[in-house]
Amino acid sequence: MNHLLSIKDLSPEQIHGLIDLAKTLKADYIPYQDALKGKSVVTLFEKPSLRTRVSFDIGINKLGGHCLYLDQQNGAIGQREAVKDFAMNLSRWCDAIVARVFSHQTLEELAEYATVPVVNSLSDLYHPCQGLADFLTLSEHYDDLSQVKLGYIGDGNNVTHSLMYAAAKLGATMVVVCPPGHFPDGQVVTEAQAIAAEHGGALVLSSDLAALEGVDALYADTWISMGDNTPMAAIKAKFQPYQINSKLMSLTGAKYVLHCQPAHREVEITSEVMDSDASLILDQAENRMHIQNAILLELMKD
Repeated sequence: MNHLLSIKDLSPEQIHGLIDLAKTLKADYIPYQDALKGKSVVTLFEKPSLRTRVSFDIGINKLGGHCLYLDQQNGAIGQREAVKDFAMNLSRWCDAIVARVFSHQTLEELAEYATVPVVNSLSDLYHPCQGLADFLTLSEHYDDLSQVKLGYIGDGNNVTHSLMYAAAKLGATMVVVCPPGHFPDGQVVTEAQAIAAEHGGALVLSSDLAALEGVDALYADTWISMGDNTPMAAIKAKFQPYQINSKLMSLTGAKYVLHCQPAHREVEITSEVMDSDASLILDQAENRMHIQNAILLELMKD
């Protein structure tokens, strides 16, 4: 691993290795409290954040490292100065770059010109740290991830893409149910289905809720992405049948529910389900820190 821009770039062995290391860290950080001693990680944020910013900052501190937060007060990345220059300058000072950006192209340019590892903490195409944290969370309840059947419902987006790649690499089954016109990117679907076939998994897409019957866990994300100005009334009119609620949990037989947050209660998911014993949502949030620390340790080990 030189960078982590997409789960697509990881082997199944690397994914399992990261999950195992994250579990080790979660159990006891003391042996790793100086693992990043003397190291500095720059975290770049073009978009607002709660979980990503806090989990990286505190996580890096747990490993003995220093985290430097950069927002857009000094100008948007690539506008005040070229992304190339941004990457080359930062590489002279820091030991890794974590970037939460609008365009995946920005990450690709950072990785091309940086001489230190670059981690995608969110782009318009992928959210690999989230996807890995989600399968870490599932691994705490299922010993064999290849036997897991995950159901995603709602808007096909960057999180969906990362989950599809992770499930495909691990040989798991994933069912993606979206309203017509809101499916994930076609090229990503084609790639994920080919990877799934190679590793004994399956990727199914449908607009029919019945396709979710028999899933082990249901996964929701917000129906409206950050920066989308579509009126909520119009969104609800199209997506309301795809809300995760107690009726859908019963219909599908799902034992667990996941959501990457921020969640809009009573919109894409009800509070009744979100706060229930079936919810793994706060486990997901905590596990972001542990999997991200595993990623940083793997990228910075040399």
